[in-house]
Amino acid sequence: MLVTTQELETREQMTLAPYAMPNSASRGRVYPEAPHPYRLGYQRDRDRIIHTTAFRRLEYKTQVFVYSEGDHYRNRLTHSVEVAQIGRTLARALGCNEDLTEAICLAHDLGHPPFGHVGEETLNQLMAEHGGFDHQRQTYRILTELEHRYPDHPGLNLTYEVLEGVVKHDTDYDVVDANAYHPEERGTLECQLSNLADEIAYNTSDLDDGLRSGILDPAQVKTLTIAQRTLRSLGMEQDADLRTDLVRYRFIRRLVGIEVSDVVSATAQKITETGITSLDELRAAAENVACYSSALAAENQELKRFLFQNFYRHYRVARMAAKAARTINRLFEAYISEPRQLPFEVQMRVANSNVGLHRVVCDYLAGMTDRYAIQEYRRLYDIEERA
Repeated sequence: MLVTTQELETREQMTLAPYAMPNSASRGRVYPEAPHPYRLGYQRDRDRIIHTTAFRRLEYKTQVFVYSEGDHYRNRLTHSVEVAQIGRTLARALGCNEDLTEAICLAHDLGHPPFGHVGEETLNQLMAEHGGFDHQRQTYRILTELEHRYPDHPGLNLTYEVLEGVVKHDTDYDVVDANAYHPEERGTLECQLSNLADEIAYNTSDLDDGLRSGILDPAQVKTLTIAQRTLRSLGMEQDADLRTDLVRYRFIRRLVGIEVSDVVSATAQKITETGITSLDELRAAAENVACYSSALAAENQELKRFLFQNFYRHYRVARMAAKAARTINRLFEAYISEPRQLPFEVQMRVANSNVGLHRVVCDYLAGMTDRYAIQEYRRLYDIEERA
C-alpha cells in the first residue's frame, strides 16, 4: 500500500494537537515546487539538510574539544543528532510535528565555524568593520544562499517554518534576528521545543564530556542540586562513583530523562493555563509556551554557572581556545593580505560576488572543519609543508 501525501496530511489532521504546525498550513517556499507524491514538506526539508555539505562538515567541528583530543567527545554533528533525538521526543509527547522539529534541530548549528564558540568570537572580531559574524545568521545564509544544490535558485528552498525556526532559535548562545519572519509572532511550538532540546543536549553532554575528560571533579558535580536530584532518583545519592563509565552513563541518561520529562510536563501545564487551543493563539502568546518548571529552570542555571566556571574556563580548554584563535587570525590575515592563496573557486567568488573579499574569506573560514583549518595553517606557514 502506497501512503500518499494526501493520506499523510489526513493523518496529521487526525493526530497533531490543535496548536501544532501541520504541513497543510505551511506558508510555503520562496520558489514554488510541485508536491512530492509520498513525502510531506518538512520531511523533504529535513532530508535536504542532511544531504548538505555543511551538515557533513559538522563531524570535524568542535563542540568543546577539538577533534584531536579524542574520538569519544561530542562534535557538532553528534550534538545535532542528539538535539534532533530530544526534539522528536518532545514533539511526539506534546502532539507536535516531529519532522518540522527534527529539521530545525538538525539545521540549527550549520553555521558554526571551526573551533566552536572561540572560532565564532574570533571571526566576529575580525569582521567587526565588515558586518560581523554570527553563527545563526551564517546558518541562515547557508540554507538560503551558500549551499548550491539546484540549477534554478540558490540555497535549499526550505519552507517558511523551518527557516523561521532557525532564525528564532533562542538560547544563551544565539542572536535572534527574525525581521523577515514576523518578529512579533512567537515561533511555532516546534521551534520553541527545538530551543529547549538544544539546551538540554549541550548541558548534559558537556557535563558528560567534562567528567569523561577528568576536567570536572565528580565530588563537585555531586554538590549540584540537579545532580543530587538525579542520583536520588537512581537510589545512588551517597555512593555513586561518577568516574566509572557505567555509573556516568546511567547518571547522564537519567539526567536527560528528567530534563525532557520536565519540559513535557511544564509545557503541557502552561498550554492548559493559558488556554491555547490553536496555532494562531500560540503565535500571539505574550511569551514562549515551551518551558521548564521553575524548580528545574533554577537548577539548570546552577548547572550552567558550574560548567562555565569549572569546564569552559579550565586551563586545558583555554589553551585549546587560544591556539584556535591564533589559527583563525593567521588564516584570515594570510587570505586578506594575499587573496591569490585562496583556492581558485573561492577567488572566483571574490571576483563575481558583491559581498566583498572580507565576507568571502569569512565564509570560507566558517565552512572549514577544525581538521582542514589546522592543515591549511600548516600549508600556509610551514615552508616544508606541501601547498
